[in-house]
Amino acid sequence: MILDAPAPAGYRFRQLTADDRRAVTHLDSWAFPSPADPDEIEKGPSPLTWDRVVGVEPDGEAAPDGGLAALHASYPFSRFPVPGGALPTAGLTWVGVHPQHRRRGIATAMIDLHLARCRERGEPLSALFAAEYPIYGRFGYGKAADDVRLTVPRGAALRDVPGAAEHTVRIEHADRGRHAALVDTVHRAAGESVGGTGINRPGWATRESAELQASWWHDSTTFRGGQESRRIVVVERDGEPRGYALLRRKLDWVPTGTDGTVNVLEAVALDAAASRALWGVLLDLDLMTETKPFILAPDDPLLVLLRNPRAAGQRRVDNVWIRLVDLPTALAGRRYAAGIDTTLAVTDARLPDNAGVWHLRAAPFGAATCERADTAPSEADLALDVRELGAAYLGGTSLAGLAAAGLVDERVPGALAAASTAFGWPVAPVCSWVF
Repeated sequence: MILDAPAPAGYRFRQLTADDRRAVTHLDSWAFPSPADPDEIEKGPSPLTWDRVVGVEPDGEAAPDGGLAALHASYPFSRFPVPGGALPTAGLTWVGVHPQHRRRGIATAMIDLHLARCRERGEPLSALFAAEYPIYGRFGYGKAADDVRLTVPRGAALRDVPGAAEHTVRIEHADRGRHAALVDTVHRAAGESVGGTGINRPGWATRESAELQASWWHDSTTFRGGQESRRIVVVERDGEPRGYALLRRKLDWVPTGTDGTVNVLEAVALDAAASRALWGVLLDLDLMTETKPFILAPDDPLLVLLRNPRAAGQRRVDNVWIRLVDLPTALAGRRYAAGIDTTLAVTDARLPDNAGVWHLRAAPFGAATCERADTAPSEADLALDVRELGAAYLGGTSLAGLAAAGLVDERVPGALAAASTAFGWPVAPVCSWVF
């Protein structure tokens, strides 16, 4: 795997291994301050795939604590969901620079190396969650999805759904040996067919690697923040799992009685009836006063089932960001909600192979092609930067909305409306967990 991308003067890249875990943990504690003691963190499994972890070391100046100046890694998503399909994708993560080594071009060099390695591995996309919003746009990433956070009062009324009462519910301590296969199966199925519609949910990454699975199920007291150990609610119909929620409760005693919070880490259901059965339990647990789902899709059934959604105090948060690494493969690898036959003049300052005019053609929900066009950029139907193409890629951001902000230029009348419709998708993109 290549490591010969240029590092800033005075630094060098180094492929890291599991033997570097202590240095990685300490660097991470500098880049992302946490009350957790690094020694305690190291007692649990690491989520990292080590052949995808690269450190930055100083050539002369000693790194703080004898460790690393910076590092970045990526998770292997072999089938990252895109509209109507799935593509190999690198989940960029753990991008951190020690405060002593900031403002020296290290982050830029790491991103360039990451994109080069994506190309070498044949990953046409890179995805991430942004710790800071302003950073990644300058590297060509576009905000491609949002999620919704709620605080729902206990006993909030829900609309009825036929068949919900035919489900049974189990509430247990979450245990990897007992529940991992169930969670993985239901989670994958929910992404492949949203609400049983047969339409997939873009961005719905699964925890594919053994390292991610081990880390996800590790339930250390270090990260509980005063909450209980992890619990699971399983919804079944005729003995078949149809949904689950992973949660932690926290109970405080106050002069008026109890003040409890249900923190829902992940809630997944395969259809409307299972969703109604699941939330009917989560919103009415004894001694609790509120329920806080961590991540919900903007079109999650709960937002419709609540009889008074205003009382839940909805807040919208940016979710997955997307970077097109191999533009023609990425655009041909998804499906489109309407027929499209258009030319796109694309700029890409970091990956010149993506720049130029591209001819994109597809039938509604059918196979697509994307080839270089023998057209001058000034004669293309639309003009945009790769950042905006990434924002629209999963179908959650409107090209017309980006154009209204001056970020997409319509060169041929009518091309914007047609392309905006085609790039959309029937369900909102989202990832149910932060990577």
